[in-house]
Amino acid sequence: MELIIPVKGAVKFNITLDPTVWIFDDRKIDLDEFFSGEYEYKDELEEYTKVTSAHWSREIIEGSTNPPTLQTEKKYERTRALTSTFGIEMKPFILNAEPLSTATKVVVETTEGEHTIPLEELDNLLLKFSHKGKPLREDGPVHILKKNGSNINTPVKFVTAFRVE
Repeated sequence: MELIIPVKGAVKFNITLDPTVWIFDDRKIDLDEFFSGEYEYKDELEEYTKVTSAHWSREIIEGSTNPPTLQTEKKYERTRALTSTFGIEMKPFILNAEPLSTATKVVVETTEGEHTIPLEELDNLLLKFSHKGKPLREDGPVHILKKNGSNINTPVKFVTAFRVE
């Protein structure tokens, strides 16, 4: 099984996706939290602005100080990465390939057949790339899940490519 997924077809740029590195991506979503209703969407730009503003304000009031080491937080993140189930939104990857104006759908090629997804529905899809800290080597490299959880027990598996048409 190939762990690299090409995005091809009616796109300006043919790109390849490597799900094995997404564990380090800040956009990853803990799927256990997401489907249990505990997940809270965070706007990356807004979060960055808040943290930067707070840091700037603190430096103006208190002066510059070196932060304490965050060993416990690093240990928690490492443990979480090795035990949690993660996914990432599908839409940014397809948009990064820049579909042509004539494109209307994404065909998911799998070893078991093809699945067609209209481009408008990309907002509703997640790519599951890890289960309990392990990559999806047996039936992966990704599973396609709907955000509403309707196909959580029967996701699209054995993905080999995304073809934009």
